[in-house]
Amino acid sequence: MKLALLANRRSIHAVRWANAMAERGHDVHFLSMHGGDDVLHERVRFHSLFVPAPAGYFFNWLQLKIILRTIQPDILHTHFASGYGTLGRLSRFHPCMLSIWGSDIYDFPEKSTLHQKIVSANLSAADIVCSTSHVMARYARENYPKTGEISVIPFGIDTAGFGPRVSGKPDGLVTVGTIKSLASKYGIDILIRAFSIVKKELNDSASNLRLLIVGSGPDRGALAALVKRLDIDSVTTFVEHVPHTEVPDYFAELDVYVAVSRRESFGVAILEASASGLPVVVSNVGGLPEVVIDHETGFIVQCEDVSSTAAAILRLVKDPELRSRMGSAGREYVQQRYEWRRNVAEMESVYFKLLNQT
Repeated sequence: MKLALLANRRSIHAVRWANAMAERGHDVHFLSMHGGDDVLHERVRFHSLFVPAPAGYFFNWLQLKIILRTIQPDILHTHFASGYGTLGRLSRFHPCMLSIWGSDIYDFPEKSTLHQKIVSANLSAADIVCSTSHVMARYARENYPKTGEISVIPFGIDTAGFGPRVSGKPDGLVTVGTIKSLASKYGIDILIRAFSIVKKELNDSASNLRLLIVGSGPDRGALAALVKRLDIDSVTTFVEHVPHTEVPDYFAELDVYVAVSRRESFGVAILEASASGLPVVVSNVGGLPEVVIDHETGFIVQCEDVSSTAAAILRLVKDPELRSRMGSAGREYVQQRYEWRRNVAEMESVYFKLLNQT
């Protein structure tokens, strides 16, 4: 099968899909107006679109049509219902598949009525839509009724790459943390406030407690100021955004993973943490409850509830046996339902289904 993937080259998840399909023997072409550092499979051919974003989402349509006419793919698979979704629609290529990611249908349409109409048009133009979570698929159906068939296929986890590791940290040290973009919607401030409560609750026994926050984003300064104001800066470490290949090393430094987002479409980082053998604490928003078994692989807490977040973290910090049990259950859960190879096969089956329908 010859596939054309239209997406942001900086997105590790888009790169993973392209590489996986190339590994399965498909002829894959990656089209993008963005550059990126993540390595593409040697059999993936990259096509650079000339006009940069955001203007390129509208003005690269002619170049895109020429490239598609030249390579003649069996399917055009576009990622993101906003910018790239617009460009894919303007190409008028069929059969076409559109993957929605989260911010493209939750945040982008809230900017204006025009933005909402753009997303609606892009969704209705696709022959099939792919969502990473059931909750996001329901949201798309309810808010964009002209959307056609939606398949739910999560971003799976390579459990060979993400697994329990031995770290070099001192015995007895317990590290709580997260690996996320430092933006308000991801609730890093809630984690910080909850951690401060846990530290106070433990009193003298808090000397071996640490907070690790990995990621970059617009709230970096405000979060650092909050850490200082709560007097936990001496036990808190901020690490700038790291390449995806280094993420497993940072999971190895953690004992408890926390993702108490205010908005989240799926939760691939939670699955990566679970695959790494970590217990997780997540908020009950978006797709997060879909990837956690409450009180088995982790704890699901109310959104914006600092107290319940602190209570869940405290239970895990104080009980190493509970951490071990939940971490093992989490890895098994990922292996059974979210193994990357299984999800790639599911995506491939959707491709073949789309071809048979056209």
